[in-house]
Amino acid sequence: MHKTQYIFRYIMNNRRDFLKKVALAGTSAVIGSQIEALGSNGVSSSFSGTSEGGGLIVPKSNGLKITGTFLDEISHDIPHQNWGEKEWDRDFRYMKAIGIDTVILIRSGYKKFITYPSKYLLSKGCYMPSVDLVDMFLRLAEKYGMKFWFGLYDSGKFWETRDMTYEIEHNKYVIDEVWKNYGKYKSFGGWYISGEISRQTKGAIDAFRAMGKQCKDVSGGLPTFISPWIDGKKAVQASSGRLTKTESISVETHEREWNEIFDGIHDVVDACAFQDGHIDYDELDAFFSVNKKLADRYGMQCWTNAESFDRDMPIKFFPIKFDKLRLKLEAAKRAGYDKAITFEFSHFMSPQSAYLQAGHLYDRYREYFEIK
Repeated sequence: MHKTQYIFRYIMNNRRDFLKKVALAGTSAVIGSQIEALGSNGVSSSFSGTSEGGGLIVPKSNGLKITGTFLDEISHDIPHQNWGEKEWDRDFRYMKAIGIDTVILIRSGYKKFITYPSKYLLSKGCYMPSVDLVDMFLRLAEKYGMKFWFGLYDSGKFWETRDMTYEIEHNKYVIDEVWKNYGKYKSFGGWYISGEISRQTKGAIDAFRAMGKQCKDVSGGLPTFISPWIDGKKAVQASSGRLTKTESISVETHEREWNEIFDGIHDVVDACAFQDGHIDYDELDAFFSVNKKLADRYGMQCWTNAESFDRDMPIKFFPIKFDKLRLKLEAAKRAGYDKAITFEFSHFMSPQSAYLQAGHLYDRYREYFEIK
């Protein structure tokens, strides 16, 4: 054997022995520290809780159950999970197991990325999707006895101009095209008008009216809904490093502006699901009671969009702390809301999410609502 080869082999053998010893020492240290932390009965000596068996110490089933979820596979500001039909089928089973009966495509396209092979949008320069997600979601909704709501196309122009009227033109064609291609499915249950606003916005009332009316006209009156946000202290851009802003809307101004909006759209929009994450937890009751009062005044259903991601974290976005979700669902129940949906199950609550914490949130939710 060449001298250089011998030296190399000697170094590598000794390196392996050294690494084994380090690994064993590290394991021993970890086990030792864990044993030290346990009392004679095997329970951590640092634990001081009073709950027998480590269960919840708050009243259970005291909130409004989540019965709907958005489906976000455009994934504008959260990671795409790259699921195929096998993974989606499993996720629908997980949803069904906790009582979800409504799935909502948050948008059928955003800028050039689309969820189904739209001849119209492809002709406008959009990219061909590799899977027809609309067809898949409708089939899975039928399989699991759910209703699917189609989310309209978002060109992105509103976010650049703050003028909602830009969204009407493309959706004239999208609405007709989608109903022609997919209206045959029994699971097609309604329409989501995907433009998100927080208060009086240029062109919003006219856009909601135009798109809502067309959705109803082509589909024989299927219901429509919107999901705006409340312009609260946590209403900051996702790209911003800030968690809060200094100025936020008052309850009185919120009521005045949304009274005007509801007055202009209530005959073509059946429900409003305000996003609940932009206000603080001690403000929930005040805003929720106003939302319910306004919805009742105009004969609309009052839903809550219970965000299952955490807006209080400096890293956007992770699954929410269970207690925060619980507080929001309990406030919705106190306010007498009609339905709770979430943004959104597959990323932030699913046991197969890319986020490990999501499966734990699923378990805590089931424990709280006593779902076996």
